[in-house]
Parts: sequence; structure tokens; C-alpha cells
Amino acid sequence: MTNEINNNQVSEDEIDLIALAKTIWKGRKLIIITVLIFMAIGVAVALLSPKEYSSSTTMVPQLSNNSSKMGGLSSLAAMAGFNLGDLNKSSGELSPYIYPQIVQSVPFQLELMNASYTFSAVDHPVSFYEYYTQHYTPGFLASLKKYTIGLPFVILSAIKGEDQTSGKTLETNDYIYLTKEQEEVRKILANGVTLETNDKDGYVTLSVRSNEAKLSAQIAQKAQMLLQKYITTFKIEKASAQLKFIEERYADNKKEFEAAQAALADFRDKNKNVTSARARTQEERLQSDYQLAFDVYSQLAQQLEQARIQVKEDTPVFSIIKPVTVPLEDNGSGLMTLLIWTFLGGVIAIGWIFGKEFLTSIKEKWNSEEAR
Repeated sequence: MTNEINNNQVSEDEIDLIALAKTIWKGRKLIIITVLIFMAIGVAVALLSPKEYSSSTTMVPQLSNNSSKMGGLSSLAAMAGFNLGDLNKSSGELSPYIYPQIVQSVPFQLELMNASYTFSAVDHPVSFYEYYTQHYTPGFLASLKKYTIGLPFVILSAIKGEDQTSGKTLETNDYIYLTKEQEEVRKILANGVTLETNDKDGYVTLSVRSNEAKLSAQIAQKAQMLLQKYITTFKIEKASAQLKFIEERYADNKKEFEAAQAALADFRDKNKNVTSARARTQEERLQSDYQLAFDVYSQLAQQLEQARIQVKEDTPVFSIIKPVTVPLEDNGSGLMTLLIWTFLGGVIAIGWIFGKEFLTSIKEKWNSEEAR
């Protein structure tokens, strides 16, 4: 009995598969036409889509000895179930996890956006902002999207009469005000510049995507230099302020020391043969002023040298293990785009056939129920 049931189930499955195959075979004409249409769309998309090139660089930030020791201690503590992250933060090192926030910050992107680059469509170096506001012509797909899906927003902008001509940035101590054009260009740049951190191996990778190969390499190189500058500025901010203060005090005390030295020398020149008690007292007073000024001056000179050494020690060092190179091939693959659209056309056609078959069977059952 059990064998008969199993045989019936197998035969039913075979019937279902044969029925599915017959359904697909009946709709083969629709499938072929749909696939051909979607293949044509895929070819058009592959040809009309703008090329995208990617350039990257990999850096290893060299931390100070204290931070490295603390990092090793943190790793051992983590294995034991303890977290020494707060102690590591107190070492004064700027965590690599902050680097992506620096890259995505508005001041960083504004500086990167206003730097000059070489574009194939312009015969002289221009800034990224100037190129996208004065020289850039969007492709067919971008224009189609703007005046189809984005048409309501274009109309609203025209009705509101928003100012899109001013390119000046208003910066105060509290905020930065960007124009609409600046914000749009900044978003284009922000979408193309990314930074990833690898905590396990201790390196960071800065990547730039652009529609030109050389441009992506130029922006990547500039972003790398800016990132190093920003990190260095943040890292040595305290030491630099201390150095500036000591330099100012050193310059003032140097003048006082030289004045005390000159006063003592003048007095001795004018009173070589004088042996009065009053003259000796005056000389002792000048000698004391000179010695005090000399002691302060010497201490400040030592502190100045220590402050300079501290700035050098706090300055981070970046080892470039993968320099920026000009990409030779674009990221987009025409063959992959064609395959995706072809597969999509086949899925839609088969789905339409089965959906139509399903609706037909439901309709027949409905009519048969009504006939009863």
C-alpha cells in the first residue's frame, strides 16, 4: 500500500513538472520577445551609462610607543574579558575609527572640492566645484532621470526661485552655511570618496570613484594628503599650543636677559676703578638681575627644546603600503549589465506566463462554481 502511495506521489510530481514545461513551451514566443527586448535595453544601458573608475591607497598609521603598548595591553585585556578602551583614549592618540568621520566632514570635503584638478573636458586645471557648476554636462540617462522622475522637483525649484548662482561659503565660529549648488556638488564628491578601516591588520584604505581615470587618482592623492594634514593637526594641537606659548615667553625673556646683560656690562665699563660700597651694591643688584634673567632664560630654552621634541613625537607617521595609481579599467561591466537585463527579462516573461495561467485556472473554477 505504501509503495502505491509513493508511486502515485512520484507520478503526480512528474505530471506537474511536465505541465510546467508545457506551459513554458507554449509561451516560448513571449519569452523570446521579452528577453530580446530586455537585452536591447541592457545594451543601451551599458552604452549610455557613464564610466566609473576607482583609485585607492592603503595607509598604516604609526602610533606612538605608549599607544602601541597600550594597544597590546588592550588586546590582552580583551582576551581576558576586560575593556581598556577608555585608557587607550586617554593616551592622546586619535583613533583610526575617527578617520571616516574626518573624510565625511564638511570642512574636509569643502577643501577637497575647492582644490584644482585636471579634467579631460577643460584645457586648464579647475576646482571640482567649478567643473560641476560651469563645465559638466550630464549624460543621457542623468538628463532623462532629471526630466522624468525628477521633473516635479525641478518645477518646484523654479517656482521657489532658489538662488543657485552664489558659490560663496559663509563660515562663522558656530556654523558653516552652504549654498544649494555647493551642497549638491559636495554630495557628489562625498558619494565618491570612502575610507575603510581594518582593525585586525591595522591599516586604512581610502578609495575614490570618478568618471575619469586620472581624476580619480588626483582626488585620491589630494584626499590622502588632506587626511594626513587633518590628523596631524588634531594630534599635535595641544603640543603646538604649548610650543607657541613657550616661544612667546622665550622671546620676551630673551629681551629681558639681553637688557640685564647690557645694563651690567655698561655699569662695569663705567665703574672700573670705583671701589665704593654704593657702587659694589649697585653692581651686585645688577648681577642678581642678570643671574635671575639668565636662569629664567635658560629654563625657557630647555622647555622650548622639549616642546619642539614633543611636537615631533606627537606628529603621526603614515606608511603608504599601496600608493595611488591611475586605474586602467572602469568598474562597470557591459557584459554583466547585459546578463542582468537578460535574466530580468526571462524572469518577467516566465512570471507573466505562470501568472496568466494561474488567473485562468481561478477563473475556470469560479465559473464552474457558479454553474453549480
